[in-house]
Amino acid sequence: MAATKTLRASLLALLLLLLCASSASAYSRRACQAPTRNPLAGCPHGTLLVGPAQKYTSVQAAVLSLGNTTTAATILILPGNYTEQVNVTRQGPLTLLGQTSHPNDATKNNVNIIWHNATGTATTGTYDNAYTSVLTIAPTFNASATGSGPSGTPVEAGTPFGNYNFRVYNLNFINDYLPYSAGPSLALSMSYANAGFYYSQFLSYQDTVYVGKLGNAYMYSCIVGGQTDFFYGFGTLWVTDSQVKLRGCGGGITAWKGSNTTFVNHYGVYIHNGVVEKANSTLNITHQCALGRPWNAQHRSIFANNYLDDSIRPSGYIQWSATDPRVNANTTMAEYKDFGPGFNVTGRLEASNITIEMTPEQYAPYDRPAKVFQYPTGEFGNVAWIDQHPQA
Repeated sequence: MAATKTLRASLLALLLLLLCASSASAYSRRACQAPTRNPLAGCPHGTLLVGPAQKYTSVQAAVLSLGNTTTAATILILPGNYTEQVNVTRQGPLTLLGQTSHPNDATKNNVNIIWHNATGTATTGTYDNAYTSVLTIAPTFNASATGSGPSGTPVEAGTPFGNYNFRVYNLNFINDYLPYSAGPSLALSMSYANAGFYYSQFLSYQDTVYVGKLGNAYMYSCIVGGQTDFFYGFGTLWVTDSQVKLRGCGGGITAWKGSNTTFVNHYGVYIHNGVVEKANSTLNITHQCALGRPWNAQHRSIFANNYLDDSIRPSGYIQWSATDPRVNANTTMAEYKDFGPGFNVTGRLEASNITIEMTPEQYAPYDRPAKVFQYPTGEFGNVAWIDQHPQA
Protein backbone atom coordinates (compact mmCIF):
# COMPACT_ATOMS: atom_id res chain seq x y z
CA MET A 1 0.00 0.00 0.00
CA ALA A 2 2.79 2.44 0.92
CA ALA A 3 4.58 1.68 -2.35
CA THR A 4 1.36 2.31 -4.30
CA LYS A 5 0.87 5.69 -2.61
CA THR A 6 4.47 6.65 -3.33
CA LEU A 7 4.07 5.69 -7.00
CA ARG A 8 0.85 7.68 -7.29
CA ALA A 9 2.48 10.72 -5.72
CA SER A 10 5.45 10.47 -8.08
CA LEU A 11 3.19 10.13 -11.13
CA LEU A 12 1.12 13.13 -10.03
CA ALA A 13 4.27 15.20 -9.55
CA LEU A 14 5.53 14.22 -13.01
CA LEU A 15 2.18 15.06 -14.62
CA LEU A 16 2.07 18.48 -12.97
CA LEU A 17 5.62 19.25 -14.02
CA LEU A 18 4.87 18.25 -17.62
CA LEU A 19 1.80 20.46 -17.63
CA CYS A 20 3.84 23.39 -16.41
CA ALA A 21 6.62 22.74 -18.92
CA SER A 22 4.06 22.65 -21.72
CA SER A 23 2.57 25.94 -20.56
CA ALA A 24 5.98 27.59 -20.17
CA SER A 25 7.10 26.62 -23.67
CA ALA A 26 4.02 28.22 -25.25
CA TYR A 27 4.99 31.85 -24.63
CA SER A 28 7.89 34.28 -24.51
CA ARG A 29 8.49 35.55 -20.99
CA ARG A 30 10.04 38.75 -22.34
CA ALA A 31 6.99 39.44 -24.51
CA CYS A 32 4.57 38.74 -21.66
CA GLN A 33 6.40 40.95 -19.16
CA ALA A 34 7.06 43.86 -21.53
CA PRO A 35 4.99 47.01 -20.88
CA THR A 36 2.54 47.28 -23.79
CA ARG A 37 -0.83 48.87 -24.51
CA ASN A 38 -2.38 45.45 -23.94
CA PRO A 39 -0.52 44.15 -20.85
CA LEU A 40 -1.47 40.54 -21.55
CA ALA A 41 -0.19 40.53 -25.12
CA GLY A 42 2.25 37.66 -25.45
CA CYS A 43 1.13 35.97 -22.23
CA PRO A 44 -0.27 32.45 -21.91
CA HIS A 45 -4.01 32.15 -22.48
CA GLY A 46 -5.90 32.77 -19.26
CA THR A 47 -3.17 34.81 -17.57
CA LEU A 48 -4.57 36.91 -14.73
CA LEU A 49 -3.66 40.59 -14.47
CA VAL A 50 -3.05 42.34 -11.14
CA GLY A 51 -2.81 46.10 -10.80
CA PRO A 52 -4.58 49.33 -9.89
CA ALA A 53 -8.03 49.58 -11.48
CA GLN A 54 -7.83 45.95 -12.64
CA LYS A 55 -10.22 43.14 -11.70
CA TYR A 56 -7.57 41.98 -9.24
CA THR A 57 -5.94 44.77 -7.27
CA SER A 58 -3.97 42.42 -5.01
CA VAL A 59 -1.83 39.40 -5.76
CA GLN A 60 -3.56 37.36 -3.07
CA ALA A 61 -6.98 37.95 -4.63
CA ALA A 62 -5.71 36.61 -7.94
CA VAL A 63 -4.13 33.57 -6.26
CA LEU A 64 -7.33 32.75 -4.37
CA SER A 65 -9.40 32.98 -7.55
CA LEU A 66 -7.48 30.03 -8.99
CA GLY A 67 -8.69 27.56 -6.39
CA ASN A 68 -6.80 24.49 -5.25
CA THR A 69 -6.64 22.79 -8.63
CA THR A 70 -3.82 21.12 -10.54
CA THR A 71 -4.24 23.42 -13.54
CA ALA A 72 -1.18 25.48 -14.46
CA ALA A 73 -1.70 29.23 -14.07
CA THR A 74 0.14 32.51 -14.67
CA ILE A 75 -0.32 35.87 -12.96
CA LEU A 76 1.17 39.10 -14.38
CA ILE A 77 1.58 41.96 -11.90
CA LEU A 78 1.75 45.58 -13.02
CA PRO A 79 4.34 47.96 -11.51
CA GLY A 80 3.66 49.35 -8.06
CA ASN A 81 3.80 48.68 -4.34
CA TYR A 82 1.43 46.01 -3.02
CA THR A 83 1.10 45.96 0.75
CA GLU A 84 -0.09 42.44 1.45
CA GLN A 85 0.82 38.90 2.39
CA VAL A 86 0.66 36.30 -0.37
CA ASN A 87 -0.19 32.73 0.65
CA VAL A 88 -0.06 29.92 -1.92
CA THR A 89 -1.52 26.54 -0.90
CA ARG A 90 -2.54 25.15 -4.31
CA GLN A 91 -0.75 22.19 -5.89
CA GLY A 92 -1.11 23.32 -9.48
CA PRO A 93 1.91 24.96 -11.15
CA LEU A 94 1.84 28.72 -10.69
CA THR A 95 4.05 31.43 -12.18
CA LEU A 96 4.12 35.02 -10.90
CA LEU A 97 5.58 37.61 -13.27
CA GLY A 98 6.43 41.23 -12.61
CA GLN A 99 5.97 43.55 -15.57
CA THR A 100 9.36 44.93 -16.62
CA SER A 101 11.42 46.07 -19.58
CA HIS A 102 14.44 44.38 -18.00
CA PRO A 103 13.49 40.74 -17.39
CA ASN A 104 17.09 39.67 -16.78
CA ASP A 105 17.97 42.29 -14.16
CA ALA A 106 16.67 42.10 -10.59
CA THR A 107 17.95 45.61 -9.81
CA LYS A 108 15.37 47.10 -12.19
CA ASN A 109 12.26 45.33 -10.90
CA ASN A 110 9.16 47.53 -10.70
CA VAL A 111 6.93 45.40 -8.48
CA ASN A 112 7.30 45.44 -4.69
CA ILE A 113 5.23 43.22 -2.42
CA ILE A 114 5.62 44.64 1.05
CA TRP A 115 4.65 43.61 4.56
CA HIS A 116 5.62 44.99 7.96
CA ASN A 117 5.73 42.35 10.68
CA ALA A 118 8.07 40.61 13.11
CA THR A 119 7.79 38.36 16.13
CA GLY A 120 9.53 38.18 19.45
CA THR A 121 9.61 41.91 20.06
CA ALA A 122 8.22 43.92 22.97
CA THR A 123 5.75 45.53 20.58
CA THR A 124 4.56 42.49 18.63
CA GLY A 125 4.68 39.76 21.26
CA THR A 126 5.73 36.24 20.34
CA TYR A 127 4.12 33.98 17.77
CA ASP A 128 5.42 31.64 15.09
CA ASN A 129 7.69 33.13 12.45
CA ALA A 130 5.27 31.95 9.76
CA TYR A 131 2.84 34.74 10.61
CA THR A 132 5.37 37.37 9.55
CA SER A 133 6.16 36.24 6.01
CA VAL A 134 5.46 38.33 2.92
CA LEU A 135 5.24 35.25 0.66
CA THR A 136 4.28 31.79 1.93
CA ILE A 137 4.17 28.63 -0.17
CA ALA A 138 2.92 25.61 1.78
CA PRO A 139 -0.14 23.33 1.77
CA THR A 140 -1.11 24.02 5.41
CA PHE A 141 -0.18 26.38 8.22
CA ASN A 142 1.50 23.62 10.25
CA ALA A 143 3.61 22.74 7.22
CA SER A 144 4.82 26.35 7.06
CA ALA A 145 5.42 26.89 10.78
CA THR A 146 8.96 27.07 12.11
CA GLY A 147 8.21 25.93 15.64
CA SER A 148 10.93 25.19 18.16
CA GLY A 149 13.00 22.31 19.42
CA PRO A 150 15.04 19.84 17.37
CA SER A 151 12.27 19.05 14.88
CA GLY A 152 10.11 22.19 14.90
CA THR A 153 6.32 22.19 14.59
CA PRO A 154 4.90 18.70 13.96
CA VAL A 155 3.26 18.26 10.57
CA GLU A 156 0.15 16.10 10.57
CA ALA A 157 0.60 12.68 8.99
CA GLY A 158 -0.92 12.58 5.53
CA THR A 159 -0.33 16.27 4.82
CA PRO A 160 -0.18 16.47 1.01
CA PHE A 161 2.77 17.97 -0.80
CA GLY A 162 2.00 21.54 -1.81
CA ASN A 163 2.94 23.27 -5.04
CA TYR A 164 5.01 21.06 -7.32
CA ASN A 165 6.21 23.91 -9.53
CA PHE A 166 6.00 27.47 -8.25
CA ARG A 167 7.95 30.15 -10.12
CA VAL A 168 8.59 33.85 -9.58
CA TYR A 169 10.24 36.28 -11.99
CA ASN A 170 11.13 39.92 -11.34
CA LEU A 171 9.32 40.53 -8.06
CA ASN A 172 10.64 42.10 -4.86
CA PHE A 173 9.43 40.77 -1.50
CA ILE A 174 10.17 43.18 1.33
CA ASN A 175 9.54 42.85 5.06
CA ASP A 176 10.51 46.24 6.44
CA TYR A 177 9.21 45.98 9.99
CA LEU A 178 12.24 47.95 11.19
CA PRO A 179 15.49 48.99 9.48
CA TYR A 180 17.51 46.62 11.66
CA SER A 181 17.31 43.12 13.14
CA ALA A 182 14.52 43.29 15.74
CA GLY A 183 13.07 39.78 15.52
CA PRO A 184 12.18 37.20 12.87
CA SER A 185 10.61 39.03 9.92
CA LEU A 186 10.39 36.76 6.90
CA ALA A 187 10.27 37.82 3.27
CA LEU A 188 9.83 34.20 2.13
CA SER A 189 8.53 31.06 3.81
CA MET A 190 8.18 27.85 1.82
CA SER A 191 7.70 24.22 2.85
CA TYR A 192 6.36 21.01 1.30
CA ALA A 193 6.82 22.59 -2.14
CA ASN A 194 9.18 23.09 -5.09
CA ALA A 195 9.80 26.76 -5.86
CA GLY A 196 12.09 28.61 -8.25
CA PHE A 197 12.89 32.31 -7.97
CA TYR A 198 14.49 34.22 -10.81
CA TYR A 199 15.67 37.84 -10.97
CA SER A 200 13.84 38.59 -7.73
CA GLN A 201 14.69 40.28 -4.44
CA PHE A 202 14.08 39.19 -0.85
CA LEU A 203 14.80 41.88 1.71
CA SER A 204 14.49 41.90 5.48
CA TYR A 205 16.87 42.00 8.42
CA GLN A 206 16.31 38.79 10.37
CA ASP A 207 15.34 35.34 9.05
CA THR A 208 14.73 36.71 5.56
CA VAL A 209 14.38 33.37 3.75
CA TYR A 210 12.93 30.25 5.38
CA VAL A 211 12.95 26.90 3.57
CA GLY A 212 11.10 24.46 5.79
CA LYS A 213 10.40 20.76 5.82
CA LEU A 214 10.39 19.04 2.42
CA GLY A 215 10.97 22.45 0.86
CA ASN A 216 13.05 22.66 -2.32
CA ALA A 217 13.97 26.20 -3.36
CA TYR A 218 16.15 27.42 -6.22
CA MET A 219 17.28 31.03 -6.66
CA TYR A 220 18.93 32.35 -9.80
CA SER A 221 20.27 35.88 -10.26
CA CYS A 222 18.44 37.07 -7.16
CA ILE A 223 19.28 39.63 -4.48
CA VAL A 224 18.87 38.58 -0.85
CA GLY A 225 19.46 41.05 1.95
CA GLY A 226 19.60 40.50 5.68
CA GLN A 227 21.48 40.92 8.92
CA THR A 228 20.83 37.91 11.18
CA ASP A 229 20.49 34.24 10.15
CA PHE A 230 18.86 35.33 6.92
CA PHE A 231 18.98 31.96 5.18
CA TYR A 232 17.52 29.40 7.58
CA GLY A 233 15.41 26.27 7.59
CA PHE A 234 15.11 22.49 7.41
CA GLY A 235 14.84 21.90 3.65
CA THR A 236 17.08 22.43 0.62
CA LEU A 237 18.02 25.77 -0.93
CA TRP A 238 20.30 26.33 -3.93
CA VAL A 239 21.33 29.94 -4.59
CA THR A 240 23.37 30.64 -7.72
CA ASP A 241 24.68 33.69 -9.58
CA SER A 242 23.09 35.89 -6.94
CA GLN A 243 23.97 38.77 -4.64
CA VAL A 244 23.95 38.28 -0.88
CA LYS A 245 23.69 41.74 0.66
CA LEU A 246 24.89 42.20 4.24
CA ARG A 247 22.73 44.85 5.91
CA GLY A 248 24.61 44.36 9.17
CA CYS A 249 26.13 41.45 11.07
CA GLY A 250 24.28 39.30 13.58
CA GLY A 251 24.31 35.54 14.04
CA GLY A 252 25.34 34.23 10.63
CA ILE A 253 24.31 34.46 7.00
CA THR A 254 23.09 30.86 7.23
CA ALA A 255 21.53 28.89 10.09
CA TRP A 256 20.30 25.42 9.12
CA LYS A 257 18.68 22.65 11.13
CA GLY A 258 19.38 19.14 9.89
CA SER A 259 16.78 16.38 10.13
CA ASN A 260 16.99 12.66 10.81
CA THR A 261 15.46 10.62 7.99
CA THR A 262 15.25 6.94 7.09
CA PHE A 263 17.21 7.76 3.92
CA VAL A 264 20.39 9.70 3.21
CA ASN A 265 19.50 13.36 2.85
CA HIS A 266 21.35 16.41 1.58
CA TYR A 267 19.10 19.00 3.19
CA GLY A 268 20.98 22.27 3.48
CA VAL A 269 21.77 25.59 1.83
CA TYR A 270 24.18 25.84 -1.09
CA ILE A 271 25.36 29.25 -2.27
CA HIS A 272 27.27 29.20 -5.56
CA ASN A 273 28.97 31.58 -7.96
CA GLY A 274 27.70 34.66 -6.19
CA VAL A 275 28.80 37.85 -4.50
CA VAL A 276 28.64 38.28 -0.72
CA GLU A 277 29.12 41.92 0.21
CA LYS A 278 27.94 44.76 2.44
CA ALA A 279 24.71 46.34 1.27
CA ASN A 280 26.28 49.79 1.09
CA SER A 281 29.69 51.33 1.57
CA THR A 282 28.70 53.26 4.72
CA LEU A 283 28.45 50.09 6.82
CA ASN A 284 31.38 49.60 9.19
CA ILE A 285 31.30 45.80 9.43
CA THR A 286 34.79 44.74 8.39
CA HIS A 287 35.54 41.17 9.57
CA GLN A 288 32.27 41.03 11.56
CA CYS A 289 29.93 38.80 9.52
CA ALA A 290 29.93 35.01 9.80
CA LEU A 291 29.09 32.75 6.87
CA GLY A 292 26.85 30.83 9.22
CA ARG A 293 26.23 29.24 12.57
CA PRO A 294 24.61 25.89 13.35
CA TRP A 295 20.92 25.98 14.25
CA ASN A 296 21.59 22.41 15.29
CA ALA A 297 24.62 20.15 14.98
CA GLN A 298 23.34 18.73 11.68
CA HIS A 299 23.61 22.11 10.00
CA ARG A 300 24.75 21.84 6.37
CA SER A 301 25.78 24.83 4.28
CA ILE A 302 28.35 25.23 1.53
CA PHE A 303 29.60 28.47 -0.02
CA ALA A 304 31.27 27.61 -3.33
CA ASN A 305 33.05 29.84 -5.85
CA ASN A 306 31.77 33.06 -4.29
CA TYR A 307 33.41 36.46 -4.07
CA LEU A 308 33.50 37.49 -0.39
CA ASP A 309 34.11 41.10 0.58
CA ASP A 310 35.99 42.11 3.72
CA SER A 311 32.85 41.93 5.88
CA ILE A 312 33.41 38.19 6.40
CA ARG A 313 35.11 37.04 9.60
CA PRO A 314 38.58 35.50 9.19
CA SER A 315 37.18 32.26 10.66
CA GLY A 316 34.41 32.04 8.07
CA TYR A 317 31.83 30.27 10.25
CA ILE A 318 31.21 30.49 14.00
CA GLN A 319 29.71 28.32 16.74
CA TRP A 320 26.12 28.94 17.83
CA SER A 321 27.46 30.34 21.10
CA ALA A 322 30.36 29.82 23.47
CA THR A 323 28.22 27.84 25.92
CA ASP A 324 26.22 25.96 23.26
CA PRO A 325 28.52 25.42 20.25
CA ARG A 326 26.33 22.87 18.40
CA VAL A 327 29.31 21.63 16.40
CA ASN A 328 30.27 17.97 16.08
CA ALA A 329 31.24 15.41 13.45
CA ASN A 330 27.81 15.74 11.79
CA THR A 331 28.14 19.49 11.23
CA THR A 332 28.97 20.69 7.71
CA MET A 333 29.86 24.38 7.61
CA ALA A 334 31.96 24.45 4.49
CA GLU A 335 33.51 26.38 1.63
CA TYR A 336 34.86 25.42 -1.75
CA LYS A 337 37.06 27.80 -3.73
CA ASP A 338 35.66 31.04 -2.32
CA PHE A 339 37.83 34.08 -2.98
CA GLY A 340 38.17 37.81 -2.37
CA PRO A 341 39.23 39.86 0.66
CA GLY A 342 36.80 37.95 2.87
CA PHE A 343 38.62 34.68 2.29
CA ASN A 344 41.38 34.51 4.90
CA VAL A 345 43.40 31.30 4.60
CA THR A 346 45.13 31.75 7.95
CA GLY A 347 41.87 32.47 9.74
CA ARG A 348 40.15 29.48 8.16
CA LEU A 349 42.98 27.16 9.19
CA GLU A 350 42.83 28.44 12.76
CA ALA A 351 39.09 27.66 12.78
CA SER A 352 39.41 24.29 11.04
CA ASN A 353 37.43 22.65 13.85
CA ILE A 354 34.47 24.79 12.72
CA THR A 355 34.98 25.80 9.08
CA ILE A 356 35.63 23.06 6.52
CA GLU A 357 37.62 23.89 3.39
CA MET A 358 36.42 21.15 1.07
CA THR A 359 38.55 19.17 -1.34
CA PRO A 360 37.14 18.40 -4.80
CA GLU A 361 36.26 14.92 -3.56
CA GLN A 362 34.38 16.29 -0.54
CA TYR A 363 32.52 18.82 -2.66
CA ALA A 364 31.56 16.43 -5.48
CA PRO A 365 28.42 14.99 -3.78
CA TYR A 366 26.93 18.50 -3.62
CA ASP A 367 28.19 20.16 -6.81
CA ARG A 368 24.93 20.44 -8.75
CA PRO A 369 21.21 20.67 -7.98
CA ALA A 370 20.37 17.10 -9.02
CA LYS A 371 22.66 15.85 -6.25
CA VAL A 372 20.90 17.73 -3.46
CA PHE A 373 17.22 18.14 -4.41
CA GLN A 374 15.18 15.13 -3.34
CA TYR A 375 11.66 13.82 -3.67
CA PRO A 376 9.74 13.44 -0.39
CA THR A 377 10.60 9.74 -0.39
CA GLY A 378 14.33 10.49 -0.59
CA GLU A 379 15.24 9.89 -4.23
CA PHE A 380 17.66 12.44 -5.66
CA GLY A 381 17.21 14.23 -8.98
CA ASN A 382 14.07 16.25 -8.20
CA VAL A 383 14.93 19.09 -10.61
CA ALA A 384 12.31 19.08 -13.40
CA TRP A 385 10.64 22.12 -11.80
CA ILE A 386 13.78 24.27 -12.17
CA ASP A 387 13.91 26.69 -15.11
CA GLN A 388 17.20 25.60 -16.67
CA HIS A 389 17.21 28.52 -19.14
CA PRO A 390 15.72 31.48 -17.26
CA GLN A 391 17.15 34.26 -19.43
CA ALA A 392 14.37 35.97 -21.38
